[in-house]
Amino acid sequence: MAGKRYKQLKEKIDTTKVYSVADASVSVKDLKSAKFDETVEIALNLNVDPRHADQMVRGAVVLPHGTGKVVRVAVFAKGVKADEAKAAGADIVGTDDLVEQIQEGVFNFDVVVAAPDCMGLVGKIGRILGPKGMMPNPKTGTVTPDVATAVKNVKGGQVAFRVDKKGNIHAGVGKVSFEAEKLAENISAFVSAINKQKPATAKGRYIKNGVLSLTMSPAVKLDVMELADIR
Repeated sequence: MAGKRYKQLKEKIDTTKVYSVADASVSVKDLKSAKFDETVEIALNLNVDPRHADQMVRGAVVLPHGTGKVVRVAVFAKGVKADEAKAAGADIVGTDDLVEQIQEGVFNFDVVVAAPDCMGLVGKIGRILGPKGMMPNPKTGTVTPDVATAVKNVKGGQVAFRVDKKGNIHAGVGKVSFEAEKLAENISAFVSAINKQKPATAKGRYIKNGVLSLTMSPAVKLDVMELADIR
């Protein structure tokens, strides 16, 4: 049945066409087939070679309308910074106790934020957090003295991105239940952040390909010429 359903969804897409961000945001909503609120996902292929440090594309952006996902945040902070993190809505705040929890394999959070003076502690569990994509990093705004703003950004719809070995970047940019206009604004904000991270050493067309899809749907092709102009 899944194969049949996928085929039926694919028939709704004009595979000979490239879609503008606005049109893709409308079209992708017609591809809903699951009983849950599917995530709208963007995938971009960049003309970079991440094996070279000066062509690594990495960062974070706060989407104007959020991701539609409830994000649990753990914060490594002490003293006043710990109080600020709690006031900002952090789900867990700790130091050594939080290290022990992670070492025991308890992960009741989705994102880790750390004050700079706690990075020594975080380093002890780098081998655990790294493979899970949870290691705090200044480039994504998750290592910062302003832990309160970091918590608010993460909970407010911040999306971290990092190019993989083949030059691909993908992220969730909303839910299928979002209005098409809000999806388009989220997509534009995400692509704008990618364009701003274009390495000086990247030659030729930066965004080679782009598609938009749902969790369980085929993809629609995005107009890369339009994507290149989003600032």
